[in-house]
Amino acid sequence: MAPASQPPMIPVTQQDVGATPRSGAFWVLYGKAQDAFNLAFAQKRPWAELVDRTQLAKPESFSDALTRARKNWIHFRINYSLVLVGIVALSLVFNPVSLFFLAALLAAWTYLYLVRSEPLVAFGRTFSEREVLLGMSLFTVALVFMTNVGSTLISALAIGAAICFLHGAFRVPDDLFLDEQETTGGFLSFLSSGTGAPQGTSHV
Repeated sequence: MAPASQPPMIPVTQQDVGATPRSGAFWVLYGKAQDAFNLAFAQKRPWAELVDRTQLAKPESFSDALTRARKNWIHFRINYSLVLVGIVALSLVFNPVSLFFLAALLAAWTYLYLVRSEPLVAFGRTFSEREVLLGMSLFTVALVFMTNVGSTLISALAIGAAICFLHGAFRVPDDLFLDEQETTGGFLSFLSSGTGAPQGTSHV
């Protein structure tokens, strides 16, 4: 009796082994960033409330202006952040050289950490991932602070911060209870883990 024939072996090839962990990490980070931005936009206040002229009044003192600015920052922190981003974007549009450098820098980071799947080889030498990260970090710092990119970004952030502070200082804060999450979360608190609703606190 002839022995039973075994099924043919299917060759297994390893393709894009190096790219799989990198792409997987990218999608994990993308999902977390998307959740964070969705949570941030859910906390955004209506723009009509932000530009309500009936709520504007001159502060009585500089201390009063600081108090108002702090309270309004807690209440409108997402709106103020969007204002800052918008001013930075406009400054880059009106400075095409800085925009070009930033686009080139973003393209370099994207290629090295999202597209590249093999070790980086240059000048007959293979660079480790730590060396690539260190080199790109130094190159980024040099490009930002030794060109017009740094001055453009700093000027835009300064203008945006001044606008937000003036608005917060002249807007009379609403006498609303600020829950614990708002008063202790601070800047970019929407990036903290957990997307559930904040726990209630006792009111006297």
